[in-house]
Amino acid sequence: MNVPLAWLLTVLCALLVLPCVLRLARLDYVHLGRGVRHGDLAELLLVVAMVAMLSPVGAPIPAAGWQAMLGLTAGWFAVSWWRARRSGQPVAGAHHAVSAVAMLYMVSAMAHHGGPWLTLSAMDSALAWPVVAVFAAYFIADAVRSGVVALRLRGTEVPPGHASRTLCRSAMGAGMGYLLLAAV
Repeated sequence: MNVPLAWLLTVLCALLVLPCVLRLARLDYVHLGRGVRHGDLAELLLVVAMVAMLSPVGAPIPAAGWQAMLGLTAGWFAVSWWRARRSGQPVAGAHHAVSAVAMLYMVSAMAHHGGPWLTLSAMDSALAWPVVAVFAAYFIADAVRSGVVALRLRGTEVPPGHASRTLCRSAMGAGMGYLLLAAV
C-alpha cells in the first residue's frame, strides 16, 4: 500500500473514533443494556486497531499486544454470543467476535520488520486466500447491509446511538473488506 493511500485510510478510520467516544460518553447504558455498551467498547477498540494497522508511522503498540487484545475481544464476544444463543436471548456479539478474529488474523500475518511493530504495507503475501475471501465477503456484505439499514433509519425514531452505530459498522465493514482484499 502506498504511503498517501495509507495516510488517507488512517485519517478516515481515525474519524470513526469520534462517534464511538461520543456514544460511550453520552448514552444511558443502564437502559440500553450492557451488551450495547460492550459492543460500543469493542467498536472503539477495533477502530483504534484499524488506525494502528493503517498508519504509515507504525503502531504504537507491539503486535503481541494487539494479538492479546484482539484475542480477548474475540473470546469475550464469542462466549457472549454463545450464552445469549443458549438462553434464548437476542443473539449479539457474533459480529464483534468475527471482526476481532479477522483483525487478529491480519495482525498475525503482518510483517514485523525492525522489531515488534506492525507494518501493513509489508504484509506477508502468503495469506490463505480462502480465509481472506470468506472474511472479505462477510465484511463487504455486512457493510452493504448496514448501509441499507442506515438509509432506512433516516427520519425514523430509533434508540439513541443506533444510527451512529450502524453507519460506523458500515464504514468499518467496507474498510475491513478492502484491507483484506488489498492484503493478498
